[in-house]
Amino acid sequence: MPVQYRGIIEEHLAVRSRAGLFDVSHMGELEIRGGDALATCQEITANDLSRIGSNQAQYNLLLNEEGGIVDDVIFHRLGEAHYLICVNAANSDKDFVWIKSHARGTAEILNRSAEYAQLALQGPLAEKILQAVTPAPLSGLRYYHFLTAAVAGVECLVARTGYTGEDGFELYCAPERVEHLWNCLLEAGSESGLVPAGLGARDTLRLERALPLYGHELDDTTTPLEAGLGWVVKFSKGPFLGRERLLWQKEQGVKRKLAGLELVEPGIARSHCRVFRENVCVGEVSSGTRSPTLKKSIALAYLESNQTAVKNPLEIEIRGRRVGARVVELPFYHR
Repeated sequence: MPVQYRGIIEEHLAVRSRAGLFDVSHMGELEIRGGDALATCQEITANDLSRIGSNQAQYNLLLNEEGGIVDDVIFHRLGEAHYLICVNAANSDKDFVWIKSHARGTAEILNRSAEYAQLALQGPLAEKILQAVTPAPLSGLRYYHFLTAAVAGVECLVARTGYTGEDGFELYCAPERVEHLWNCLLEAGSESGLVPAGLGARDTLRLERALPLYGHELDDTTTPLEAGLGWVVKFSKGPFLGRERLLWQKEQGVKRKLAGLELVEPGIARSHCRVFRENVCVGEVSSGTRSPTLKKSIALAYLESNQTAVKNPLEIEIRGRRVGARVVELPFYHR
């Protein structure tokens, strides 16, 4: 996936106002099936997979025994005891080994990453563009649901999901057909202003919406409660890895939390920049950028819990210089 095609800002603004097409074929796909598939998934995840029906997707977290996040993933329920999981590219082998090591009974774990290519069509005009090349009834497809259909003659799993904060679709197909699908979508969207978009715009878009990125906001030592993902954790579903640690954190409180920062002086905060309050280091930036939509510098940072109040004045150390900032509500951008 290239960093950019025409320029990060141009691609970013196209997704916000029209549509952008991302080639995210680097993402991994794992499959779990068999009579014990659900039991296996429930044990290793935070969310409750028993709540979703066939052709429904769910954002979820793979957890370790200490409540740390092994990966953030999307489950797609293909049928009874049959799930397709979209995982982060760098974690696909790790996730496969992790899930397989916890497989119960008849659960079968398969790494299907080489069998799927994936395109993401994102933006307010995404439905209009996609509808021009598929007979599937897209207007009735709800958020975090999916269907299978021919798109420009290519058999696809079409999921109304995405990572930009806009409406959109993620299309899974056979790798040998993805170039044809890419070209057909760009042609279908040419009059609507569809542009190819790269990794740079994907990162600025997700950051405006405060969507976490593994390796920045999430890792094996960070829990969902620290990362602001407590809504994903369903304690009522019963036992799962890390449950006791997360219950303890819920009762006692966490020592650090993910917060949003807005710079009030010139500068761009980047990952690992230290955050200060009255010359005392109180946290560290996990992601930062100059927001093309908001025209201001923003950042996500892990701060000591007592420093996360909205409007709290702080300083970010950027290349040896302290720059004024303040805590703001998340997400930075609302559709």
